Amino acid sequence: MDLRKLKTLIDLVSDSNVSELEITEAEGKVRIVKGSNVVVQAYAPAAAQASVAAIAPAAPAPAAPEAAVPEESALHTVKSPMVGSFYRSSSPGAKSFVEVGDTVKVGDTICIIEAMKILNEIEADKAGKVVQILCENGQAVEYGQSLLTIE
Repeated sequence: MDLRKLKTLIDLVSDSNVSELEITEAEGKVRIVKGSNVVVQAYAPAAAQASVAAIAPAAPAPAAPEAAVPEESALHTVKSPMVGSFYRSSSPGAKSFVEVGDTVKVGDTICIIEAMKILNEIEADKAGKVVQILCENGQAVEYGQSLLTIE
């Protein structure tokens, strides 16, 4: 299914009272579910699953309470530039890009976000010491979600 058709279907579900839509075609099957976010799952004919994480939030998700960190005004939060799956290392079992207490420079890779089977390296946009890592390895993240804080 081409992306224009998929986008049209997502818009249709987002703008209607329909909460779930599933379409099966020769190329495969697409299932769109509307909740606090629109979630799309695409299934290839051979039952190989490819997940397309939430394309567009229908409404802002409630923020999870974050642990108290001293001097919040001195902290910089690195936010996710996209929707996808958060990974702390380049492969399972590999050393994490950063740990709490590590010093990073601008441009250092701090994590990977996998979106549509593409691994996107996320770089530090501020130099400093990593104070908190706010996501678990493999966790689904939203656009703008806080990933880690730098002091």
